[in-house]
Amino acid sequence: MSFSKEVKVELSKQISPGRHCQIAELAAIISLCGNIIISEYDRYILKLHTENLTVARKYFTLIKKTFKINTEISVKQNNYLKKNKTYTMVIVDHDIVIKILQATKLMDENKEINENLSVVDNLVIQNACCKRAFIRGAFLASGSMSEPKKTYHFEIVAPNEPKARQIQEIINTFDIDAKIVTRKNHFVVYVKEGSQIVDLLNVMEAHVSLMNLENVRILKEMRNSINRQVNCEAANINKTVQAATKQIDDIIYIKEQIGFSELSEGLEEIASLRIEYPEASLKELGVLLNPPIGKSGVNHRLRKLSTLADNVRKQKEEVNYGNKENDN
Repeated sequence: MSFSKEVKVELSKQISPGRHCQIAELAAIISLCGNIIISEYDRYILKLHTENLTVARKYFTLIKKTFKINTEISVKQNNYLKKNKTYTMVIVDHDIVIKILQATKLMDENKEINENLSVVDNLVIQNACCKRAFIRGAFLASGSMSEPKKTYHFEIVAPNEPKARQIQEIINTFDIDAKIVTRKNHFVVYVKEGSQIVDLLNVMEAHVSLMNLENVRILKEMRNSINRQVNCEAANINKTVQAATKQIDDIIYIKEQIGFSELSEGLEEIASLRIEYPEASLKELGVLLNPPIGKSGVNHRLRKLSTLADNVRKQKEEVNYGNKENDN
């Protein structure tokens, strides 16, 4: 089961105790999945289409608890995609449909239905608890989440911009920065920040999924931290190896060109130890000296040797250049 489906299964079992919250959640589901059919006798029929069984179950439960009625549920299977089933719930009683639409504020007092079947009065989502329920219903109806082990992404797909703006504004009231992008003639309300998706799960009261996501986030952060530490240590090792190689090259060059006899006692001692212990750190070299010295002292002597080697190279280049001039 995908993480997105796990969240929806958990949310389908979450029933708000307050009737006003149940109505708010129902308003979101009908708004995004519902369809109003007007018969030739001006009678209203409410249909809800979904491919998600959890949404169908939640819709059935909310209708039954809130309005004390049962809906007819039919199941159809796609002949081309045999795995996909479409669940259709139908309410044919005109008076009950009017009652539901007015309660969810999808119909105004004059029995006029908004063209986009949107919530026309913010009263249904005035309280914070009702806003939580509305977001929960919207996610159940047309939301999805990516697998947190791969990436963080939460989205709710709306058929038009007004609905998307409404969902975005409700999410933003919880200090969550939801954004909107268009995709194939739809408007997608999305959140990509991992910590904010955790907050959204808390808003929708998907506490088990929240803990599962937090566990994944902790593991990912630990791996990233370890990788950064390993990369840093590897970079330091490479830097140390390169420095030691340069030091040894300089010391060998000095030995071949002028010999150690020209060096002071301290420089000769550190030069001999560097060649004898090529993999030793500065601290380890310092301990081997008599008397021992610190890292800064060892580094100072090695720098002197490098400077001397550079000067010898420069002098040799000048001599070679002068010889060429004389030959010409």
